[in-house]
Amino acid sequence: MEVTATRRWLALGALALAMLTVGLDMTVLNIALPTLARDLHAGTAALQWFSTAYTLTLAGVMLPAGALGDRFGRKKFVFGALVLFGGASIWCAFASSSSELIMARVLLGVAASVLMSLSMGMIPVLFPDPAERGRATTVWITAVTLGMPLGPIVGGLLLDHFWWGSVFLVNIPTVVIGAFAVGLLVPETRSQTRRPIDPVSVLLSAAGLVGLTYGLIRFGDEGWGDGIAWATFGAGLLLIIGFVAWERTREHALADLSLFGDRGFRMGTFFQLINAFAMFGLFFTIPLYFQSVLGVDSLGSGLRMLPMIGGLLVASNFLEGLSDKIGLKLTLMLGFGALALGMGLGAMTDIDTSYGFVATWMVVVGLGIGLVLPTSMSLAVGALTPERAGAGSALLSALRQAAGTTGVAVLGTVLSTRYHSELGPLDREPISDGVGSGVAVADKLGDHSMLHDVQTAFLSGMDLLLVVCAAIAVVGLLLSAVATKSRPAESGAKLPKSETAPVA
Repeated sequence: MEVTATRRWLALGALALAMLTVGLDMTVLNIALPTLARDLHAGTAALQWFSTAYTLTLAGVMLPAGALGDRFGRKKFVFGALVLFGGASIWCAFASSSSELIMARVLLGVAASVLMSLSMGMIPVLFPDPAERGRATTVWITAVTLGMPLGPIVGGLLLDHFWWGSVFLVNIPTVVIGAFAVGLLVPETRSQTRRPIDPVSVLLSAAGLVGLTYGLIRFGDEGWGDGIAWATFGAGLLLIIGFVAWERTREHALADLSLFGDRGFRMGTFFQLINAFAMFGLFFTIPLYFQSVLGVDSLGSGLRMLPMIGGLLVASNFLEGLSDKIGLKLTLMLGFGALALGMGLGAMTDIDTSYGFVATWMVVVGLGIGLVLPTSMSLAVGALTPERAGAGSALLSALRQAAGTTGVAVLGTVLSTRYHSELGPLDREPISDGVGSGVAVADKLGDHSMLHDVQTAFLSGMDLLLVVCAAIAVVGLLLSAVATKSRPAESGAKLPKSETAPVA
């Protein structure tokens, strides 16, 4: 069925709205954790699993979701995932115990995983023309990225006026609108080749990604000396190696590893991983700075993220046609250059730094993210044929999620190690547990000298983290200079309609 231009862009708007909700849900829970601890009598372990259950499910389901959508129909899976996301959100909002909330979060993770893999997989189907596909990819990735920093703002506003369940009910209006629009506007498509779903591949990929992700999360929580983290991470790595070896023997692979033979997909994916590594680590750290050093609440912390959001929006929307004018190479170099500059300036932050300076370097970082994300995503998505759009986008999403989790674990450890070393005689529990605990102890004792030392130790760790992020951005800058073509598109030539099968 021929899809009109108007219908294509309206359908993309529906998918972007759904992805904004998914991105928001990744961070909105964090602000409600203290309230959940009180109202559900949740201990530390339960609080960790509220977030971990969602992340692990997201990692484990992504690859099978993409393959199933390719085989049975992407539209029906996206629509079903929106319905499941809404139902699980309601269950989360009215959960009466920690175990209930954890189970509901698992369902949320399943739905979010399907939405992330297949909504992006619909872009090559809806937009076969490379120029339109690039603009569509910009809209999609901007929606995903905006949701994460908006989470604390939305959550803080809701918790100021309603009970903790409202942070989940905020999903319902967007889910209803998104499901209605998907049902009405998005055409059903599936792969013409009825590839069988291999249960061995599904189990190996799911178990491997869950093992890797859990190990990284534990490293972030317990440090690099934790035996359980190493055992889980090692087991996950072995399973992933086994998965790759098994896939090479299959005629119809769950993960289309041949995509890495395409220069655009390979480089676009690598740039995505570099950006996700640094970006997730930054999102993890900056709210701690606002709350523990500047002394603002969660809502105030979220509001102070607005300069970064503003920079991202300017770069991804108002500068959308930049790569058409100057080419992919220069656009990526400008983006990574802005990231390196912004994070380098951020590394100069100390305890007396004004928020004006912080807002300035956050704008620069936002500009860098807004240039790198859409450009690198367009490179990768341009290599996806409509025939394998779901599986290919699921592979890209799984890798990006793994890079983000790795970034939080590694960069969090960099910050924590420097924090402990700078504490000196104060490196004892509960001060050593983190800057939040250290500030709480100093405030309780009324010891301004201790507060200064704790905040200074944290800032030393944050500055080192930003130096590492800046160095990673420089690596991206150098690679984009030597390994990227200057033309606006490296891959993704317009594909014949026969490679996809519209059925509705």
